[in-house]
Amino acid sequence: MKHRKIGNVMTDDVVRVSSRTSFDEVGALLSRHRFNGLPVVDGDDKVVGMITGTDLSEPAPTAGELMSRPAVTVRPQDSIVDAARAMDRHRVERLPVVDEEDRLIGIVTRRDLLRVFLRPDDEIRAEVIDEVLVRSLWLGPQSVAVTVTDGVVRLEGQLDRHSEIPIAVRMTGQVDGVVAVVDRLSYRVDDSAGRGGARR
Repeated sequence: MKHRKIGNVMTDDVVRVSSRTSFDEVGALLSRHRFNGLPVVDGDDKVVGMITGTDLSEPAPTAGELMSRPAVTVRPQDSIVDAARAMDRHRVERLPVVDEEDRLIGIVTRRDLLRVFLRPDDEIRAEVIDEVLVRSLWLGPQSVAVTVTDGVVRLEGQLDRHSEIPIAVRMTGQVDGVVAVVDRLSYRVDDSAGRGGARR
């Protein structure tokens, strides 16, 4: 829930080149930083293309003659899922992040995205308790037993109202790193259709 947007996981200190950067300098930058690609920007810092190590197989004087265009970009408010789909669709490992005026403000890599979904179980559990139970549903941190195993979250306990259960399950499923939610929740009052009564 904290990390769903690109702006939360991108690197904002971006190594970039201009279209006039020489072939040798591009190669040196890729080697020095161990990158497989660099964004190419114009004089206004707008992304005009991407250059990768594969592009260097065809020697040319400048980055502008080597780069792929147009560059596939994302915005900081885009979701991590959207970025992952764009990477898969265009078969790229990194995406420049641009602002409303298409100026380069960051870069996001496949590794950045994977890091979000490969979170430790204890970190996922802590976020479910803090963000879902305490901050969103105003429950005590011990009111629901939360266990996480390999990204599968099990919720067990009794809530006040029936209507809180789907909210708890849905919000838990939106936490980064969660692959499934096992609902073992019960309720005291059935408020689903104005009916009274307790669930057993």
